[in-house]
Amino acid sequence: MATSPNRHRVRVWRHTRSRFTTLLTVYFFVALIIPNCVLACTEHYPAWTVEALILLPLGFYMMWSVLLRRSGIMIWCAFPFIFFSTFQIVLLYLFGNSVIATDMFTNLLTTNPGEAGELLENIYPAVVLVLAIYLPLLWFAAREIGHKRYISRTARMTVGLTGASLFVLGALALWPAYHFSEHKHVLRDEIFPVNAFYNMRLSGIEFRKAYRFDDTSEGFSYSASRPDRVPEREIYLYIIGEASRAMNWQLMGYGRPTNPRLSQEKEVVLFRNMLTQSNTTHKSVPLFLSSVGTHQHEELFRRKGLPALFNEAGFDTWFISNQSQQGAMIDRLAHDARHLVYIRSPRHDMQLLEEVQKAVRRSSSPRLFFILHCYGSHFSYHERYPREFARFLPDGNVSIAPQNARELCNAYDNSVCYTDHFLAETIAYLRSLSGVSSAVLYCADHGEDLLDDERQRFLHASPTATAYQLWVASLAWFSPDYRAAFPGVAETAAANSDVPANTHALFHTMAQIAAISSPYVRDSVSLVSPAFDRRAPRYYLNDHNEAVPYLRAGLRPQDLEVFRKNGIEL
Repeated sequence: MATSPNRHRVRVWRHTRSRFTTLLTVYFFVALIIPNCVLACTEHYPAWTVEALILLPLGFYMMWSVLLRRSGIMIWCAFPFIFFSTFQIVLLYLFGNSVIATDMFTNLLTTNPGEAGELLENIYPAVVLVLAIYLPLLWFAAREIGHKRYISRTARMTVGLTGASLFVLGALALWPAYHFSEHKHVLRDEIFPVNAFYNMRLSGIEFRKAYRFDDTSEGFSYSASRPDRVPEREIYLYIIGEASRAMNWQLMGYGRPTNPRLSQEKEVVLFRNMLTQSNTTHKSVPLFLSSVGTHQHEELFRRKGLPALFNEAGFDTWFISNQSQQGAMIDRLAHDARHLVYIRSPRHDMQLLEEVQKAVRRSSSPRLFFILHCYGSHFSYHERYPREFARFLPDGNVSIAPQNARELCNAYDNSVCYTDHFLAETIAYLRSLSGVSSAVLYCADHGEDLLDDERQRFLHASPTATAYQLWVASLAWFSPDYRAAFPGVAETAAANSDVPANTHALFHTMAQIAAISSPYVRDSVSLVSPAFDRRAPRYYLNDHNEAVPYLRAGLRPQDLEVFRKNGIEL
């Protein structure tokens, strides 16, 4: 009996189909293990942890890929793993190391499209890379689903059993990994993507706490009081800078003239030893606005912030922001201010001063308190200042790459020059007001990496901090009328200019500048108090919202050298 030609063609077609599906399955688990292989090289893990980091996920991906005969379906069901892999590769491009942090998920929820667009257009090599790796994978998987193609039984058994063996070996490596690990949370903290899922969960918990802030802080009071000792009008400005690291300020010893105007202000008091409590805006700024210490993180959701304190003390309170509303704790604390102003593009910080001037003219209140949230030196740097402030050239819109480090630094320094101009103009305006007692307290929320050393790290908000992200610019200014009304305050601030402080001091300093008393305002952490405790340890709020000494914030020898050169002891 003759064999049908059609029957023969069908058999050949099925064989080809099965082989391609097998290749696609291999493509899947190879593509997903790439971040693990890179992390094995960038992280300082013991050998046993590296073994678990590679074998556990690889074994899991292999078993997952053949859980069903339809491998295309399993690939698309693994989309969360693919998303985490792309996210991780992009972060490795930016930071050079570290896993997807809790703060990264929060940043995804709180950033605005404009900021995201500015970043993406400057990291296009990483974006192109992940698209080249993972888009074809998803496209081929969709084709396999559409054509109803299956992986052969033999290939399925081979991949599945091999994956199970690797998974078991990886699991066995966990015991010695736990023994040698410094943190004792190997699976939770060091095995990708388990750590990514854990960090996503933490981010969700924190976001929920912020969402419920109005309920959890209901009924809270500072029991604030203030003497009526100033007969004239009072204006206080609490200015929150953005991404302004101290080592690029001329006033802090930088070689470039980035503070041409403030360097001429003799009444400015610098706080030269100021460290941020967090290298992320969404965590740092709420701590600026709250009385809680770094080790009191849970209290953040039970206490109201600085606007509420000044409300109780009889001030007309304003929160004026050059950043978009984020739906996070910053906005929750800000909403206690009696007046809220959010500026739209182009978002140059001189617009903040214009809003202050309008408010001063319109308000009849004898006591005014302003919180100004700057855009400062937020990336993209060349967008943060008008072109006439482009002192250092070239400063174009370039990709984030080592060969463009000079242009990026030029643009960043120009943004610092513009901050200098904004602060100097603010001081000049307050000085021009007759019969007004006024003061300014400025501090940046965090610093910035600028491809400074061989690590080639860039931006901020990395899971592990650097000296460039931690050491921030901070200063105060007091008008002649203020100095007369509150003698000794400015002098005490100057005496404390070199004390080891972190941004926990700012709430208490601002309260005491305005002579506000409260059980929650502490002399020992106020930079205008003679009782400031110079020996108190400083803490950093890490990615898991744990208060740790700065030496446990992920610093490397390069960072310790930066601190040593600038006379900062941790």
